[in-house]
Amino acid sequence: MSKKKRLSKTLVEKILDKNQIAYQSVTFATQKQGDVQQISPEQTTTPQTIYKTLVLDGNKTGPLVGVIPLNKHLSYKLLAQASQNKKVAMVPLKKLKQTSGFEHGANSPIGIREQHNYPIYFDSQAQIDQQITISAGKIGRSVTVDIKDVLSLVDGHLASLSVDSPED
Repeated sequence: MSKKKRLSKTLVEKILDKNQIAYQSVTFATQKQGDVQQISPEQTTTPQTIYKTLVLDGNKTGPLVGVIPLNKHLSYKLLAQASQNKKVAMVPLKKLKQTSGFEHGANSPIGIREQHNYPIYFDSQAQIDQQITISAGKIGRSVTVDIKDVLSLVDGHLASLSVDSPED
């Protein structure tokens, strides 16, 4: 591959390399929706299990991270229970980069853990899936990794966090 076509490694990929954790790089086409870049809908039918990283604020813990399957919705109640908060709420989009260090669509539990020491919670479905695809810290770039390796690297917690439809 020529130097021009080779993508430079993201912070997340460098962290995985440094910790000798096997991963597979994945690239997704993206499209702009409103103010944010998102994975194009046709890209979500890939065979890998894709997870999204959500940054929230807990009333007791402060910032925390929830990682759930892309096709599910986060249960605030379940994440609050798992994190020993009374309430959790999404960090406002205008404060997201300041809080996590990443723009919307590029949040990664690995990158966030490296830059901040926020508690990180993965939906228990990840343990069943074993191999999950998470953001590599840049829009359209992801990595497929073994959940055991990621849990160990980020000192993550497994808990039931997701539901099929949004909560009222």
